[in-house]
Amino acid sequence: MKKQNSLLISRRSSYFSKHKSALLSNHFPLSPRNLCSYSSTHVGDDNVYRHNRAINRFIKSGSLDSAVKLFDEMPERDVVTWNTMISGHYRSGFLEQSLRLYGQMVSRGILENPSTFSTVLSMCAIGKFFEDGLVVHCRAIVFGFCNNVYIGSALVDLYLRMGLTNVALKLFGALKERNLATWNIVLRSLCEAGKSKHFLSIYNEMKYDVLEPNGLTFCYLIQGCGHRRFLEEGLQLHCFVIKNGFVNSNLFVANALVDFYSACGKFIETKKSFAVIPKEDVISWNSMVSVCAANGYSFDALEYFNRMQFWGKRPSSCSILAFLKLSSTAENLFLGKQIHCYTLKLGFETVLVQSALIDMYGKCGDLDCSVGVFNSIRKKTVECCNSLMTSFLKSGLTEDAIDLFCLMLDEKIGFDETSLSSALKAVNVGPASSASASCPMLHCCAVKSGFESNVSVLCSLIDTYSKSGRPKSSFGLFRQIRSPNVPSFTSVISALARDGKGKECVQMLYEMVEKGIKPDKVTFLSVLTGCSHSGLVEEGRLVFSWMRAHLGPSLERKHYSCMVDLLGRAGLLEEAEEMIEGSPWEGDYVIWSSVLRSCRIHLHERVGRRAVKKLMEIEPENPSGWAQASSFYWEIGDFEAAKECREIAFARKVGKEIGRSWIEIF
Repeated sequence: MKKQNSLLISRRSSYFSKHKSALLSNHFPLSPRNLCSYSSTHVGDDNVYRHNRAINRFIKSGSLDSAVKLFDEMPERDVVTWNTMISGHYRSGFLEQSLRLYGQMVSRGILENPSTFSTVLSMCAIGKFFEDGLVVHCRAIVFGFCNNVYIGSALVDLYLRMGLTNVALKLFGALKERNLATWNIVLRSLCEAGKSKHFLSIYNEMKYDVLEPNGLTFCYLIQGCGHRRFLEEGLQLHCFVIKNGFVNSNLFVANALVDFYSACGKFIETKKSFAVIPKEDVISWNSMVSVCAANGYSFDALEYFNRMQFWGKRPSSCSILAFLKLSSTAENLFLGKQIHCYTLKLGFETVLVQSALIDMYGKCGDLDCSVGVFNSIRKKTVECCNSLMTSFLKSGLTEDAIDLFCLMLDEKIGFDETSLSSALKAVNVGPASSASASCPMLHCCAVKSGFESNVSVLCSLIDTYSKSGRPKSSFGLFRQIRSPNVPSFTSVISALARDGKGKECVQMLYEMVEKGIKPDKVTFLSVLTGCSHSGLVEEGRLVFSWMRAHLGPSLERKHYSCMVDLLGRAGLLEEAEEMIEGSPWEGDYVIWSSVLRSCRIHLHERVGRRAVKKLMEIEPENPSGWAQASSFYWEIGDFEAAKECREIAFARKVGKEIGRSWIEIF
């Protein structure tokens, strides 16, 4: 839980006497006509009840400034007065001011009632004032109000938002009275927290309270089933809502079904659910556009996009973002530019849309437009900078990515874990000398900003330290991770493989499996690379057979290429040749070139001649293949063949690039 300063500390001084001018000028535009009309009649009136009603009227009409003015002029205030003001600020979005009002109320000796606790606890949950929420909970216990159904519901919501699911469910179970609103709060919070396994059991428990679920209940339940694991439960809920008439009568339930089938990857069922909605709203249309775009159905997405405008529905930023993501994935620059023009026409200039535009142009290879969108933003944000850094990395402009990160620091824009990861990747791609100097500085940034515990940042640090020749630092960082996942294991195995520690790579793979973590294709490839660099043939064979059993058809050409390289380095050229012939793909130029290099090292004439033949069949116009063949024939003593190959290589203007080294001067 993130530590924060409590707002309920040091509230003895009057809040409004200190901040009245700032509040009235900045947050609450005055309505002089309303104030004058009321003040001329009621100033000096000691009737608290009448003042409370007037404050309530002001707040309901949206004149919070008038309510503040009258509250300040009141000679007497009771708990209802304070509750009205606290609730008014809370509902108007001024959460911090609302909490400060509560602090003043307590400091002036006004005793809270259940309504006070219910409002303040809800506000602490939504505003993430968790430390203050714990203080308020303690006061509610002292006053004996925790069994109140509304206070209990607010407490459950607070602890669920804090991530303390077990505490929240314990409080929920202890409530003597639980109404439908309480159940819905629990279901909503569990759904938002992604605790699917909990909310299904909560729904079963709800039946024993003899409560009839409403449309909101089913909305949360259907949303919570939005995963392939809970497809069966979602289908059962779909049958139930059809049987009870919620699909035709409740638009929110119908929209939830569209989102559910989309999340489960059932596109046909998604279209069917949308088709039976009696009267689609903007949310329904935007959901379908987003679903089609997210799944790569560009034609369907455009069709729904045009239809929703035909029926007078305005697309939301969610639809725009989905289209931009589709353009980025498909690298469809023409579609991306069309969507950009549409965003300018409708005035979608949110941070998310601008970031998506920068990302789209970068992924489509139009870096000038990507930089142009970035420069057009008046107030640069972290998200926009991150998108441009990603674009620079994709284009290979690592120095520009690092310069942009430095600009974020100089201009005090700030940075997040994505910024740090991108900067570390830029350093990692650059020269090793740059990685050696920059990695510790970026590591300090991660420590100071509290991002050192982020898995993505740690993986990038492990890779960068490994490249800069500090494998011990890489391994030490890995051991700091409390719950390592697949990317973190893969990063440390890659670091060990780069350092030539094949046995340690295999040991890390065993440790990974013992922890119940399933390796992916990249993990296996890193282990095979480590075995290849260390000459561990038996271990490599074992890992490859294990990989083939676990991954099956998802094995890629590079896995076979790595295994061929391992066998070639060990001099097992005939077995390497059998490996190529037994693979689902025909050997390409790279893999046969690897075999030929191994044949030159081990002077294996028979396999080497076959490798030369294969190279000439695959790319006869490639001069480097002829040069390699010439060197091979020369080393095995076939000078005539070597001379012939060399003449062909020179005729095709092959030449060796002169070697050079780079150092960075600071």
